[in-house]
Amino acid sequence: MKTAIKIFILLAIMLSTVNGQRIKDIAYIAGDDAEQIIGYGIVVGLAGTGDSHRAQFTIQSITSMLKRFGITVPQTDIKTKNVAAVMVTATLNSYLKPGAKFDVTVSSLGDAVSLLGGTLLMTPMSGMSGLVYGYAQGPMSVGGFDFNTPTGNRIGKNHTLAGRVPQGGILKESLPLISQNSEEVNLFLKSPDLTTSNNVTNAINAKFGNDVAKSVDASEIKINVPLANQNNIVNFLSELEGLNVEIDYLAKVVLNEKTGTVVAGSTVIIKAVTISHGSLNIAIRSNPIISQPGAFSRGNTEVFNNLIPYATQDSSRAIAIEGASNVQEVAAALNSLKVSPKDIIAIFQALKEAGALIAELVII
Repeated sequence: MKTAIKIFILLAIMLSTVNGQRIKDIAYIAGDDAEQIIGYGIVVGLAGTGDSHRAQFTIQSITSMLKRFGITVPQTDIKTKNVAAVMVTATLNSYLKPGAKFDVTVSSLGDAVSLLGGTLLMTPMSGMSGLVYGYAQGPMSVGGFDFNTPTGNRIGKNHTLAGRVPQGGILKESLPLISQNSEEVNLFLKSPDLTTSNNVTNAINAKFGNDVAKSVDASEIKINVPLANQNNIVNFLSELEGLNVEIDYLAKVVLNEKTGTVVAGSTVIIKAVTISHGSLNIAIRSNPIISQPGAFSRGNTEVFNNLIPYATQDSSRAIAIEGASNVQEVAAALNSLKVSPKDIIAIFQALKEAGALIAELVII
């Protein structure tokens, strides 16, 4: 049997001072907040793929909804095959104002088969405090399909028990917003790092003056807003966010053993090392032998299945690596072994154990 070779992805992110990242991409300003909201709703219009009668909360929800419209139906008479109970979630930016629209994510709560083609009915969305910030409603976008036949056959693509309603939420209440101090601003790095924090401070001081910014620790930078910019704090923050900064990060190699994916950063280094790799292939072939009695004689035809094992050893090669100081050299060195991504994962693990890999090894 031939083994399918999976794709080996080796990703390098090369950063320089000229092509650095903007401060707005690596940090956020104190006061920038978000609120996660949640709601319980009903999706209707399903093609017989909704919750079964075992999902009692779905039946209760339909009964309560119909009562609001002046319709009373016994729960025993309600069929839920075209209806599904769902949880609706979203994350709101603190700067959104009432009337703003936002996307919501809809996920099945009961035992529905698929939410394909469904429409979310009006659902209140509340935060941790219980305050209702807005409402969500609209047709769902699932991005897949799931079809079953009466004979038990099934064909599907992607996950159909969760979807989104683009711009389906409407904000009704403003989120609590911390007023921005026009004299002092605190900046927080999304990924704390001492070198990056120092680089951000140097970039701000180079733009606005030497006494403007000061690194408190690996995450926080305190900024004293220049007197000339205090009257227009929005313009100052806009210029601040647009500054390019060279960031620093840990050397990491991420291995996904489930998919055979390997991702290495540009700062990964391999010391001088010798790698020998080979694999053993074992195959068992069937050679049936038929024994048949001669003409005009008694007896039965017998079939003997003779299983013969074969073993082959791939030719192993020893590759000497004098040292790889960047991700291109690492890729060239490992590709010279002509191995699959699964084998490369094993090689990276062995390199780490041998102390030849200067990087953090992350296995997911």
